[in-house]
Amino acid sequence: MLRELSEALDELEEDDRVRVVVLTGSGRAFSAGADITAFAGISPVKAMMYSRKFQEVLFKIEYYTKPIIAALNGYTLGGGLELAMAADFRIASETAMLGQPEINLGFIPGAGGTQRLPRLIGRSRTKELIYTGDMVPAGEAARMGLVDRVVPPRSWSMRPASLH
Repeated sequence: MLRELSEALDELEEDDRVRVVVLTGSGRAFSAGADITAFAGISPVKAMMYSRKFQEVLFKIEYYTKPIIAALNGYTLGGGLELAMAADFRIASETAMLGQPEINLGFIPGAGGTQRLPRLIGRSRTKELIYTGDMVPAGEAARMGLVDRVVPPRSWSMRPASLH
């Protein structure tokens, strides 16, 4: 997924017809983060390589030459929240739930979340979210500055731009 997202961003950045990029999920989630079962038995070097690739994609999003909107249609957790925080704007459905639950598995955010989160919500709230692994509903996320706007739930399906 990281490779495909990176390649799509490269292609869209070069397309003069594209003026803004909207990232959203399908189904009940924007992104629930990585499949942690895929990390079972992984070597520390492989884990570092994955983390570095994830960070590279997030830096690409953060420094993209066109605005990127993360449309948070549902669960936005772990790496999914880290991805959303790299976007220029975060618009959440009223039904969205956001959090950094990695601590419940013995991890901390590994792709820049420990730096981006305090810039958005402050150090104390960051520590609370990371240390407890709690999820917050969209309205609370907006009050703390984690999302820019909360909108009523609706069909988040958007016609994908042709990449050909």
